[in-house]
Amino acid sequence: MLRVGVLGCADIAGRRMLPSMARQPLVEVSAVASRSLDRARAFTDRFGGTPVAGYARLLERADVDAVYVPLPPELHAQWTLRALAAGKHVLCEKPFALRQADADKAVALARERGLLLMESFMFLHHSQHAHVRRLLDDGLIGELQLFGSEFGIPLRPEGDGAARRASTLPEVAAYPLRAAQLFLGPGLRVAGAQVRPAGPHGPAPAGGALLTAPSGAAAQLAYGVEHAYRSGYDLWGSEGRLRLERAFSTPDEHVPVLHVERGGAVQEIRLAPDTHFTNIAGVFARAVLDGEDFTPHTEAVLAHARLVDEVEQAAAARPPAL
Repeated sequence: MLRVGVLGCADIAGRRMLPSMARQPLVEVSAVASRSLDRARAFTDRFGGTPVAGYARLLERADVDAVYVPLPPELHAQWTLRALAAGKHVLCEKPFALRQADADKAVALARERGLLLMESFMFLHHSQHAHVRRLLDDGLIGELQLFGSEFGIPLRPEGDGAARRASTLPEVAAYPLRAAQLFLGPGLRVAGAQVRPAGPHGPAPAGGALLTAPSGAAAQLAYGVEHAYRSGYDLWGSEGRLRLERAFSTPDEHVPVLHVERGGAVQEIRLAPDTHFTNIAGVFARAVLDGEDFTPHTEAVLAHARLVDEVEQAAAARPPAL
């Protein structure tokens, strides 16, 4: 088993990742750190392990082989670098880096130390996307021409004690951007991007991007935190169209349904539920325990950081509306 320490008691850790790690036989939660020992103990009472006061003290522990980092994005690079310097493998919540330079530095250190650095895009490990990929490869909708995706997360009420996260880029945008890379492949270029001006919901509450692929296909993406909930993607080919809802925030018990339009007919394909948080914990653990090549994971971190940088630059260069 891979002994994992958790840096921080974020909502996603307590609600999704740690319960999923508890169901993953390759993973043992050996310690949980928080600035508050009581808060760390509340987690270890539920998921096991030793409560630790302070992130630095957890990195000193000999019973921690790897760390899971669910901290706010602005702390990802700092604590990932400290974890790698302490000889720990790292599974970090998305987005790993707010700047490409941070991703470059962390990947360089991970490679120098022979450690795994992996970005926690859990949705990539849900079997529904592999099924969509097979249908595309089998020519169900012909040649892919356009990938469209939306991810909108309604903000919590003002009175909610949880942090009301401000930035749309790169947090919410990370999902459709990564999905575009999944289906259109490497080499995506940014043809245009926009971001809604700062307001009561933060500096970048909504945005969108137009990407082009070497194949000639394009991606149209929209994301934000001022929207009704949307979480899906649409693939439009030369002979048909395929739509998947609940593509990103998929409950373990959810039964995915693919909507296929082809030749004037509409078909629904029901798929099996899957546990993508448990799956990604297993992928991370197996990579370490089996001594796999870590290069695909670090290359994915770099590619995503590079694309986010280019989208942000394109949005910043867009002339203001008259």
